[in-house]
Parts: sequence; C-alpha cells; structure tokens
Amino acid sequence: MSDSCNIRSVVLSDLPTIFAWRNHISVRQFMFTQHEISLTEHEAWFHEANQDNTSRLMVVEEKKQPIGYVQFSKVSIDGVADWGFYTAPNSPKGTGRRLGVTALSYAFNVLRLHKVCGQALEKNNVSICFHQNLGFKQEGVLREQQFIDGIHHNIHCFGLIAREWALIKANLE
Repeated sequence: MSDSCNIRSVVLSDLPTIFAWRNHISVRQFMFTQHEISLTEHEAWFHEANQDNTSRLMVVEEKKQPIGYVQFSKVSIDGVADWGFYTAPNSPKGTGRRLGVTALSYAFNVLRLHKVCGQALEKNNVSICFHQNLGFKQEGVLREQQFIDGIHHNIHCFGLIAREWALIKANLE
C-alpha cells in the first residue's frame, strides 16, 4: 500500500496548501490549538520548526499529489519521537491509512526510530481508532489536560515500537 505513496520534506511552496488544510474545520476541530491561524503564525511556525533539528516536517504524496501532512517532533538520540498528522480535507476513504503506513515506514526505516508516540483528544474517535488500527498501544490518558473553548479535555496517549510495527505492517499493506 505505501508503495503507491512517497514522503518528502516540506518545502516553502507547500506552505499555502498546508495552511489551507490546517485551517479547514475538519482538521482544526481536532487540533490542540483550534483557532484559525493567521498566515503570519503559519509562516513563523514553519520557520521555527524548520530550524529545529528534532523536527521533521513531511508531506505524503500519492501520484505526485499531496494527500497529507506528517510531523515527527522531539526526535531524540534514543530513537523516540512524537508524531502528528492530518490528511487533506475531503480525502477519499483509505487516504489516512496510506498516509499512516507511509509515514510509519519512514519513521522506522529511514529515521530508524525505536518508538513513535501519538496523542488524540478524547472526542477524536477517528484518530483513536486510527492509532489502534496501525498497531499503536494506548499507554494512558492525560485527564483534563487540554483546555479548549472553556472545557478541559482528556488526551489519549499511544505508542508504537519498531518491533511491533515490523509485525503488523505486512497486514496493513
């Protein structure tokens, strides 16, 4: 499945597309920061993250067309990183799975990570199931951790270890 997709670093010309995706309500409603970001905020984020040697900003493409965004952050010398992602709004069914397989293959085969960690707001059932379907194990819940629109929300924490990915990857392709 991931053979139909490739993953590459974000370049400056990707910023308008990623900006539009990030501000789309279908993406924004599940972000930890849910306000509509300004172009100035977006550009500042990109320049800061692009200078951070513990971050990898990536675009996943299928047939040379961008289908989603993935970020690996806090990439440590010990081989542990956090990830965040979203598909292009209104993507066809199955896009997220292709993005996930492609990104995790990159994480474990290219970045040589030992573990990828993810988080999802409790209300984001799609992301929770997505993590579980990719082989992530739930490692905990941060109770009332994220304050959004006057309400504290729980965050579900997930982890996937390289040896687990090696076993489950064949079943996903």
